[in-house]
Amino acid sequence: MIIKATRLTVAAALLGASTFGAFADGFTPENPECIAPANPGGGWDFTCRQVGKTLQDLGLLDKTMQVVNLAGGGGGVAYAEVVNKRADDNDLIVAASSATATRLAQGAYPGNTMDQVRWLASIGADYGVIAVAKDSDIADLPALLEMIKTDPRSVSVAGGSAVGGWDHLKVLIAANAYGIDDVRTVKYIAFDGGGEAVTQLLAGSVQAFTGDISEAKGFVDSGDIRVLAVLSPERLGGEFADFPTAKEQGVDAIGANWRGFYAPGEMSDEAYDAWVSKIADLYATPEWKEIMANNGMAPLDLQGAAFETFVSESVAQIQAISKDIGIIK
Repeated sequence: MIIKATRLTVAAALLGASTFGAFADGFTPENPECIAPANPGGGWDFTCRQVGKTLQDLGLLDKTMQVVNLAGGGGGVAYAEVVNKRADDNDLIVAASSATATRLAQGAYPGNTMDQVRWLASIGADYGVIAVAKDSDIADLPALLEMIKTDPRSVSVAGGSAVGGWDHLKVLIAANAYGIDDVRTVKYIAFDGGGEAVTQLLAGSVQAFTGDISEAKGFVDSGDIRVLAVLSPERLGGEFADFPTAKEQGVDAIGANWRGFYAPGEMSDEAYDAWVSKIADLYATPEWKEIMANNGMAPLDLQGAAFETFVSESVAQIQAISKDIGIIK
Protein backbone atom coordinates (compact mmCIF):
# COMPACT_ATOMS: atom_id res chain seq x y z
CA MET A 1 0.00 0.00 0.00
CA ILE A 2 2.92 2.32 0.67
CA ILE A 3 4.25 1.99 -2.83
CA LYS A 4 0.77 2.40 -4.33
CA ALA A 5 0.22 5.63 -2.42
CA THR A 6 3.67 6.87 -3.42
CA ARG A 7 2.93 6.18 -7.07
CA LEU A 8 -0.27 8.18 -6.76
CA THR A 9 1.76 11.09 -5.42
CA VAL A 10 4.28 10.80 -8.24
CA ALA A 11 1.56 10.49 -10.87
CA ALA A 12 -0.11 13.62 -9.58
CA ALA A 13 3.22 15.42 -9.61
CA LEU A 14 4.23 14.42 -13.11
CA LEU A 15 0.88 14.57 -14.90
CA GLY A 16 -0.63 17.69 -13.36
CA ALA A 17 -0.43 20.88 -15.39
CA SER A 18 -1.90 24.33 -15.23
CA THR A 19 -1.26 27.81 -16.53
CA PHE A 20 -1.98 30.99 -14.67
CA GLY A 21 -2.69 33.44 -17.43
CA ALA A 22 -1.62 36.95 -18.23
CA PHE A 23 1.10 38.75 -16.31
CA ALA A 24 -0.27 40.54 -13.27
CA ASP A 25 0.56 44.23 -13.62
CA GLY A 26 0.69 46.76 -10.84
CA PHE A 27 3.02 45.16 -8.29
CA THR A 28 6.79 45.06 -8.21
CA PRO A 29 8.62 43.86 -5.07
CA GLU A 30 10.76 46.60 -3.53
CA ASN A 31 13.06 44.21 -1.69
CA PRO A 32 12.47 40.70 -3.05
CA GLU A 33 13.43 38.02 -0.56
CA CYS A 34 13.36 34.23 -0.55
CA ILE A 35 13.65 32.21 2.64
CA ALA A 36 15.38 28.84 2.28
CA PRO A 37 14.25 26.92 5.40
CA ALA A 38 17.59 25.06 5.73
CA ASN A 39 21.32 25.64 5.75
CA PRO A 40 23.17 26.35 2.47
CA GLY A 41 23.71 23.44 0.11
CA GLY A 42 20.33 21.70 0.22
CA GLY A 43 17.32 21.57 -2.08
CA TRP A 44 15.48 24.55 -0.57
CA ASP A 45 18.65 26.64 -0.85
CA PHE A 46 19.00 25.55 -4.50
CA THR A 47 15.36 26.50 -5.16
CA CYS A 48 15.71 30.03 -3.79
CA ARG A 49 19.09 30.81 -5.33
CA GLN A 50 18.48 29.32 -8.77
CA VAL A 51 15.02 30.85 -9.16
CA GLY A 52 16.13 34.22 -7.82
CA LYS A 53 19.13 34.38 -10.14
CA THR A 54 17.17 33.28 -13.19
CA LEU A 55 14.29 35.70 -12.52
CA GLN A 56 16.81 38.54 -12.52
CA ASP A 57 18.81 37.22 -15.49
CA LEU A 58 15.62 37.10 -17.58
CA GLY A 59 14.45 40.54 -16.47
CA LEU A 60 11.45 39.22 -14.56
CA LEU A 61 12.88 40.88 -11.45
CA ASP A 62 14.74 44.17 -11.69
CA LYS A 63 16.40 43.76 -8.30
CA THR A 64 18.53 41.03 -6.75
CA MET A 65 16.54 38.58 -4.65
CA GLN A 66 18.01 38.28 -1.18
CA VAL A 67 18.25 34.65 -0.01
CA VAL A 68 17.99 34.08 3.74
CA ASN A 69 18.77 30.66 5.21
CA LEU A 70 16.51 30.02 8.19
CA ALA A 71 17.12 26.45 9.31
CA GLY A 72 15.38 24.45 12.01
CA GLY A 73 12.57 22.01 12.62
CA GLY A 74 12.49 20.61 9.11
CA GLY A 75 11.23 23.98 7.84
CA GLY A 76 9.13 24.67 10.93
CA VAL A 77 11.20 27.64 12.12
CA ALA A 78 10.74 29.41 8.79
CA TYR A 79 7.03 28.51 8.62
CA ALA A 80 6.40 29.94 12.09
CA GLU A 81 8.39 33.07 11.24
CA VAL A 82 6.25 33.73 8.17
CA VAL A 83 2.94 32.96 9.88
CA ASN A 84 3.61 34.81 13.13
CA LYS A 85 5.86 37.73 12.17
CA ARG A 86 5.69 38.36 8.43
CA ALA A 87 2.15 37.45 7.49
CA ASP A 88 1.58 40.56 5.34
CA ASP A 89 5.02 40.83 3.66
CA ASN A 90 4.38 41.27 -0.07
CA ASP A 91 8.06 41.00 -0.98
CA LEU A 92 8.61 37.57 0.56
CA ILE A 93 8.43 34.06 -0.91
CA VAL A 94 9.55 30.80 0.73
CA ALA A 95 10.98 27.65 -0.84
CA ALA A 96 8.84 24.57 -0.27
CA SER A 97 8.77 20.94 -1.35
CA SER A 98 7.32 17.54 -0.58
CA ALA A 99 9.22 17.83 2.71
CA THR A 100 7.04 20.82 3.63
CA ALA A 101 3.86 18.90 2.81
CA THR A 102 5.16 15.94 4.81
CA ARG A 103 5.73 17.97 7.96
CA LEU A 104 2.32 19.61 7.61
CA ALA A 105 0.70 16.22 7.04
CA GLN A 106 2.24 14.86 10.23
CA GLY A 107 1.41 17.89 12.38
CA ALA A 108 5.11 18.58 12.88
CA TYR A 109 4.78 22.37 12.68
CA PRO A 110 3.07 22.88 16.07
CA GLY A 111 -0.07 24.99 15.73
CA ASN A 112 0.46 25.54 12.00
CA THR A 113 -1.58 24.31 9.04
CA MET A 114 -1.25 24.64 5.27
CA ASP A 115 -4.06 27.20 5.03
CA GLN A 116 -2.07 29.80 7.02
CA VAL A 117 0.03 30.62 3.96
CA ARG A 118 -0.68 31.16 0.25
CA TRP A 119 0.70 28.57 -2.16
CA LEU A 120 2.26 30.19 -5.20
CA ALA A 121 3.57 27.76 -7.81
CA SER A 122 5.73 24.75 -8.55
CA ILE A 123 8.99 24.82 -10.51
CA GLY A 124 9.45 21.09 -11.16
CA ALA A 125 9.81 17.76 -9.44
CA ASP A 126 13.04 16.33 -8.09
CA TYR A 127 13.54 12.56 -7.85
CA GLY A 128 14.95 11.09 -4.69
CA VAL A 129 18.33 9.39 -4.47
CA ILE A 130 20.10 7.10 -2.03
CA ALA A 131 23.87 7.56 -2.07
CA VAL A 132 27.09 6.65 -0.27
CA ALA A 133 30.54 8.18 -0.05
CA LYS A 134 32.55 7.52 -3.20
CA ASP A 135 34.99 5.18 -1.41
CA SER A 136 32.25 3.19 0.36
CA ASP A 137 32.38 -0.62 0.17
CA ILE A 138 28.59 -0.71 -0.37
CA ALA A 139 28.17 -1.71 -4.01
CA ASP A 140 24.48 -1.14 -4.70
CA LEU A 141 21.09 -0.46 -3.15
CA PRO A 142 20.23 -4.11 -2.36
CA ALA A 143 23.57 -4.45 -0.54
CA LEU A 144 22.76 -1.41 1.63
CA LEU A 145 19.24 -2.61 2.37
CA GLU A 146 20.48 -6.11 3.18
CA MET A 147 22.88 -4.60 5.74
CA ILE A 148 19.97 -2.72 7.29
CA LYS A 149 17.80 -5.84 7.27
CA THR A 150 20.51 -8.02 8.85
CA ASP A 151 21.89 -5.53 11.38
CA PRO A 152 19.91 -2.26 11.54
CA ARG A 153 22.30 -0.71 14.05
CA SER A 154 25.24 -1.06 11.65
CA VAL A 155 23.89 1.51 9.19
CA SER A 156 22.98 5.14 9.77
CA VAL A 157 21.26 7.03 6.95
CA ALA A 158 21.46 10.83 6.91
CA GLY A 159 18.93 13.19 5.36
CA GLY A 160 18.11 16.88 5.25
CA SER A 161 14.58 16.60 6.65
CA ALA A 162 13.42 15.96 10.20
CA VAL A 163 12.56 12.49 11.47
CA GLY A 164 9.37 11.46 9.67
CA GLY A 165 10.08 13.98 6.91
CA TRP A 166 10.30 13.38 3.19
CA ASP A 167 13.98 12.33 3.12
CA HIS A 168 13.21 9.87 5.92
CA LEU A 169 10.11 8.56 4.12
CA LYS A 170 12.09 7.88 0.93
CA VAL A 171 14.49 5.47 2.57
CA LEU A 172 11.61 3.85 4.46
CA ILE A 173 9.71 3.32 1.22
CA ALA A 174 12.81 1.65 -0.28
CA ALA A 175 13.25 -0.50 2.83
CA ASN A 176 9.61 -1.58 2.74
CA ALA A 177 9.87 -2.45 -0.96
CA TYR A 178 12.94 -4.58 -0.19
CA GLY A 179 11.01 -6.60 2.37
CA ILE A 180 11.98 -4.95 5.64
CA ASP A 181 8.67 -5.37 7.47
CA ASP A 182 9.35 -3.05 10.41
CA VAL A 183 10.80 0.02 8.73
CA ARG A 184 11.02 1.71 12.12
CA THR A 185 14.25 -0.25 12.60
CA VAL A 186 15.94 1.89 9.92
CA LYS A 187 18.37 4.23 11.70
CA TYR A 188 17.79 7.69 10.25
CA ILE A 189 19.65 10.81 11.40
CA ALA A 190 18.16 14.20 10.58
CA PHE A 191 20.14 17.30 9.65
CA ASP A 192 19.09 20.83 8.68
CA GLY A 193 19.48 20.47 4.93
CA GLY A 194 21.02 18.06 2.45
CA GLY A 195 24.35 19.86 2.44
CA GLU A 196 24.91 19.20 6.12
CA ALA A 197 23.79 15.58 5.72
CA VAL A 198 26.35 14.99 2.94
CA THR A 199 29.05 16.64 5.06
CA GLN A 200 28.39 14.06 7.79
CA LEU A 201 28.50 11.28 5.18
CA LEU A 202 31.90 12.43 3.97
CA ALA A 203 33.12 12.68 7.57
CA GLY A 204 32.24 9.01 8.09
CA SER A 205 29.63 9.74 10.74
CA VAL A 206 26.93 7.96 8.70
CA GLN A 207 27.01 5.26 6.03
CA ALA A 208 24.43 6.53 3.53
CA PHE A 209 22.55 9.63 2.39
CA THR A 210 18.93 10.06 1.33
CA GLY A 211 18.00 13.23 -0.53
CA ASP A 212 17.09 14.62 -3.92
CA ILE A 213 19.07 14.53 -7.11
CA SER A 214 19.41 18.33 -7.36
CA GLU A 215 21.11 18.58 -3.98
CA ALA A 216 23.25 15.48 -4.63
CA LYS A 217 24.44 16.55 -8.08
CA GLY A 218 27.14 18.95 -6.92
CA PHE A 219 28.64 16.32 -4.63
CA VAL A 220 28.56 13.75 -7.46
CA ASP A 221 30.28 16.22 -9.79
CA SER A 222 32.98 16.88 -7.18
CA GLY A 223 33.59 13.15 -6.83
CA ASP A 224 32.57 13.03 -3.16
CA ILE A 225 29.55 10.71 -3.34
CA ARG A 226 28.26 7.82 -5.43
CA VAL A 227 24.56 7.39 -6.19
CA LEU A 228 23.30 3.88 -5.44
CA ALA A 229 19.84 4.49 -6.83
CA VAL A 230 17.48 7.10 -8.22
CA LEU A 231 13.87 6.66 -7.07
CA SER A 232 12.41 7.20 -10.55
CA PRO A 233 10.27 4.89 -12.73
CA GLU A 234 13.06 4.72 -15.34
CA ARG A 235 16.53 6.13 -15.83
CA LEU A 236 16.80 9.87 -16.27
CA GLY A 237 18.37 11.32 -19.39
CA GLY A 238 21.51 13.26 -20.15
CA GLU A 239 24.25 13.35 -17.56
CA PHE A 240 22.04 11.39 -15.12
CA ALA A 241 21.72 8.39 -17.43
CA ASP A 242 24.46 6.47 -15.61
CA PHE A 243 22.57 6.48 -12.32
CA PRO A 244 20.66 3.18 -11.84
CA THR A 245 17.07 3.21 -10.63
CA ALA A 246 15.98 1.33 -7.53
CA LYS A 247 13.45 -0.49 -9.69
CA GLU A 248 16.06 -1.99 -12.02
CA GLN A 249 17.84 -3.35 -8.93
CA GLY A 250 14.71 -5.18 -7.83
CA VAL A 251 13.53 -2.55 -5.33
CA ASP A 252 10.20 -1.20 -6.58
CA ALA A 253 10.36 2.20 -4.87
CA ILE A 254 9.51 5.55 -6.45
CA GLY A 255 9.71 9.00 -4.86
CA ALA A 256 9.46 12.44 -6.48
CA ASN A 257 9.89 15.62 -4.50
CA TRP A 258 8.00 18.60 -5.93
CA ARG A 259 9.62 22.00 -5.55
CA GLY A 260 7.88 25.34 -5.37
CA PHE A 261 7.02 28.31 -3.17
CA TYR A 262 4.54 29.60 -0.63
CA ALA A 263 3.92 33.19 0.43
CA PRO A 264 2.67 34.89 3.61
CA GLY A 265 -1.01 34.27 4.30
CA GLU A 266 -1.95 37.94 4.29
CA MET A 267 -0.05 38.85 1.14
CA SER A 268 -2.22 41.12 -0.99
CA ASP A 269 -4.03 39.63 -3.98
CA GLU A 270 -2.14 42.02 -6.24
CA ALA A 271 1.24 40.86 -4.94
CA TYR A 272 0.17 37.21 -4.96
CA ASP A 273 -0.99 37.40 -8.58
CA ALA A 274 2.26 39.10 -9.59
CA TRP A 275 4.47 36.49 -7.92
CA VAL A 276 2.43 33.64 -9.42
CA SER A 277 2.73 35.22 -12.84
CA LYS A 278 6.48 35.79 -12.50
CA ILE A 279 7.09 32.16 -11.58
CA ALA A 280 4.79 30.96 -14.40
CA ASP A 281 6.68 33.14 -16.89
CA LEU A 282 9.98 31.77 -15.59
CA TYR A 283 8.81 28.17 -15.90
CA ALA A 284 7.79 28.71 -19.53
CA THR A 285 11.25 29.87 -20.67
CA PRO A 286 13.80 27.70 -22.50
CA GLU A 287 16.35 28.82 -19.92
CA TRP A 288 14.38 27.24 -17.06
CA LYS A 289 13.76 24.07 -19.07
CA GLU A 290 17.54 23.78 -19.49
CA ILE A 291 18.12 24.32 -15.77
CA MET A 292 15.60 21.59 -14.99
CA ALA A 293 17.29 19.17 -17.40
CA ASN A 294 20.75 19.94 -16.01
CA ASN A 295 19.58 19.26 -12.46
CA GLY A 296 17.53 16.12 -13.03
CA MET A 297 14.17 17.79 -12.47
CA ALA A 298 11.00 16.42 -14.03
CA PRO A 299 8.10 18.62 -15.28
CA LEU A 300 5.57 19.96 -12.79
CA ASP A 301 3.76 23.09 -13.95
CA LEU A 302 1.19 24.25 -11.40
CA GLN A 303 0.28 27.79 -10.34
CA GLY A 304 -2.12 29.53 -8.01
CA ALA A 305 -5.28 27.63 -7.12
CA ALA A 306 -4.16 24.52 -9.02
CA PHE A 307 -0.97 24.38 -6.97
CA GLU A 308 -2.85 24.89 -3.71
CA THR A 309 -5.16 21.98 -4.59
CA PHE A 310 -2.15 19.82 -5.44
CA VAL A 311 -0.47 20.59 -2.08
CA SER A 312 -3.69 19.82 -0.23
CA GLU A 313 -3.96 16.45 -1.98
CA SER A 314 -0.29 15.73 -1.31
CA VAL A 315 -0.77 16.40 2.41
CA ALA A 316 -3.69 13.94 2.48
CA GLN A 317 -1.72 11.26 0.61
CA ILE A 318 1.35 11.63 2.84
CA GLN A 319 -0.85 11.30 5.92
CA ALA A 320 -2.01 7.94 4.55
CA ILE A 321 1.58 6.80 3.88
CA SER A 322 2.72 7.95 7.33
CA LYS A 323 -0.04 5.95 8.98
CA ASP A 324 0.91 2.88 6.96
CA ILE A 325 4.50 2.98 8.22
CA GLY A 326 3.66 3.95 11.78
CA ILE A 327 4.99 7.53 11.78
CA ILE A 328 1.60 8.85 12.91
CA LYS A 329 -1.51 7.14 14.27
